[in-house]
Amino acid sequence: MHDLRDVGGTSGGLGTFVAGLALTILGGYLLLQQVDVHGGYWAWGFGGYGRSFGITLIPLLLGVVVLFVNGSSMLGKLLTFGGALIIVAGIIANLDIHFRSTSLFNTLVMLVLLAAGIGLILRSTRPMAKAERSQD
Repeated sequence: MHDLRDVGGTSGGLGTFVAGLALTILGGYLLLQQVDVHGGYWAWGFGGYGRSFGITLIPLLLGVVVLFVNGSSMLGKLLTFGGALIIVAGIIANLDIHFRSTSLFNTLVMLVLLAAGIGLILRSTRPMAKAERSQD
């Protein structure tokens, strides 16, 4: 049976894992706080640049109608899921993402926290070497 301290099926490593997770979350949070996201015009699909994306709602709405008529309809499920996927893909494809100006020091702190956290998480899931096990 595995002990609570066993991370990833290895002996020990819970403290290292938790420390790595904390560093990764902190570094990721600080990095993502420096990102501005703006929505652009709908430039995908039939409408062309700057036009409405209303036509992409048609498959979604037809799928909902079909599902209200017959809740187990595969066509209705396909239209609803496909229509929602088209809308989400269109929104994501038209986002403008920019990194805000910050100092080099702040950027390095963010990236080092993120890299150190990922390194500690990976280290905690590695099996211990025989020399390390004999010390426990």
